[in-house]
Amino acid sequence: MSTTFDKYRIDLDETVTYLDERLDKVLSENLPDISRTRLKALILEGQVRSETRVLKKPSEKLSDDIGTYLEVRIPAAVDDTPQAQNISLDIIYEDEHLLVINKPAGLVVHPGAGNADQTLVNALLFHCKDSLSGIGGVKRPGIVHRLDKDTSGVMVVAKNDAAHKGLSEQLSEKTMGRIYHTIVLNVPVPPTGAINKPLGRHPQSRMKQAVLRYGGRDAVTNYKTLDIFRDNFALVECRLETGRTHQIRVHMQEKGLPVLGDPVYGPQATAVKGALKRGGWDEDITEVVTGFKRQALHAKELFFEHPILKKDMSFSSGYPSDIHGLIESLSK
Repeated sequence: MSTTFDKYRIDLDETVTYLDERLDKVLSENLPDISRTRLKALILEGQVRSETRVLKKPSEKLSDDIGTYLEVRIPAAVDDTPQAQNISLDIIYEDEHLLVINKPAGLVVHPGAGNADQTLVNALLFHCKDSLSGIGGVKRPGIVHRLDKDTSGVMVVAKNDAAHKGLSEQLSEKTMGRIYHTIVLNVPVPPTGAINKPLGRHPQSRMKQAVLRYGGRDAVTNYKTLDIFRDNFALVECRLETGRTHQIRVHMQEKGLPVLGDPVYGPQATAVKGALKRGGWDEDITEVVTGFKRQALHAKELFFEHPILKKDMSFSSGYPSDIHGLIESLSK
C-alpha cells in the first residue's frame, strides 16, 4: 500500500529574507502547529524539499539556490481500526453471548505495535460480524483476557457488553479459573506450592516484566508438579489467582524453573543441554528439546459462571502437537 501525504507549502516572500536562517527555524516559524521535534524528524526523513532539492539537515542555513518555496510532506494519518479478516478459528463453544476458542501459538490476540493485522481480533470481527462487546474499545472488541502470542490454549471472548461485564467481574473477583500446563527446567521443591511475588515492568527493559521488591502489583501463582522427567525437567500445573503480564513465565523463572523455549525468561541453551546430558537422553531427543522455539506454556482449562445463563461452565484444550511431542520425547 502506497503512503499518502499531506503537503504544506511555504512561499519564500521576496520581501522577507530567509538567507542564512536555519531550516528548522524557518519551518517552525511558518508551521507553528507542528512541533519542532516532529519537524526535525520530517527533515531527517527527507520529507522537506525546496524548489531545487531535498533538504536533510535541520541545521542547514538557507541559501539563494533553494528557489522560491519550501514544501513539507507529512504522511497522512492511517486508519488503524482493525478490519475483519478470514482467519480460521478453533471454536470450542459458542452461543449468542460468548465464545470459547482454542488459540494456537503464534496468533497475536489484538493489534499493536508490529502487529497491525492477522490477529485474533481480526478473525473475530470476520466471524462475529457486529456481534462483539465494545467494552474493550475498537482495538480489543470482545477481549476479556489475553494470552501471549506464543502461548496456546483456551480463552473466552464476549459477544456483548453484558457478557463482558460479567466475565470481567469474575476475573477481578478471582472466581474465574484458569489452569495452565508448562514444561520447565529443573524440578519444583516443594512439589506443590504458591508463588506470591509482586510483578511490574523490568527496571532495565521496558519489554520485560520482573519481580519487584517495591511498587509491583500483587501476583499469585499456585503450582503443582504433574510429572518429572529424569530429575531434570518437570511438567507443572499453574493456577492463576491474578493475571499479570507474563506472570507464569516470570514466576517460574524466579523460582529457578524457567519455562522451556521461552526466548525472554527461559533457560540458557547450555543449561538445557547440560540437563539433557545428565539425564542421558539420546541425540534425537536432544534435538527435539533444544529445537523447541516458543515457550512451552499451554492454557489447559478455563471455568467460569456463564454471565447471562448463570450456569457453571468448564472447558479444556488438549496439548497442541508441539507440546505433546515435547512431553512424549522427555518421557522416553
